[in-house]
Amino acid sequence: MEFREFGKIPRLNRGCTITEKINGTNGAIHIGTHIDGSDAMAYVDGLEIYAGSRTRWIVPGDDNHGFALWVYKNVEELIKLGPGTHYGEWWGKNINRGYGLDEKRFSLFNTARWSDPAVRPTCCHVVPVLYEGPFNTGYTTAWLEYLQILGSRAAPDYMDPEGIVVFHHAGNNLFKATIKGDEAGKHEEAHVKKIKEPRPPKDPSKGGRRKEQVEIPFFDRRKVA
Repeated sequence: MEFREFGKIPRLNRGCTITEKINGTNGAIHIGTHIDGSDAMAYVDGLEIYAGSRTRWIVPGDDNHGFALWVYKNVEELIKLGPGTHYGEWWGKNINRGYGLDEKRFSLFNTARWSDPAVRPTCCHVVPVLYEGPFNTGYTTAWLEYLQILGSRAAPDYMDPEGIVVFHHAGNNLFKATIKGDEAGKHEEAHVKKIKEPRPPKDPSKGGRRKEQVEIPFFDRRKVA
């Protein structure tokens, strides 16, 4: 059997970036060479542009909340992203929480590269950076409380944000925490069980009369002309 070295363990107390977790749907834009079995949105400067959801490549007519159509309409600006696959959140009107918006937006995840509005395409946003510095669970708790009390940073005045995403630099990994239902998971948070109040005991002195039982005559289809 081939020997496999046990990988190095990254140190926990290193830098991290905490961003707001937006409750929309995942979107991806791929710029590069041809992808077998998929259709490109457009061809710009010798490069093909594709749109994707979290699990598949999409096109107008077989779309995900209109994301592929949006990519198609904005290819001249999106080509500024450059070769590679660029991930983000497609969110806003009629997508999950909606955030009280009258429009849909695409917010890129790579804050280190796209936080500067002078660099990123004008049609794109970026997820809000809440904190950058050494990892500490105190910061994650504090920012969850901040969002719960003061509302979303992505959509100011919206008071039901979802939570946070923590990118651990040394581990090169992402972690998420939500304000509601974090221990149970996504589906439990989305379907909160309603607690039924117990019914008061019946008063024996107040009884309703039973409805008169009316005998229904037999209906013989053979006798119907």
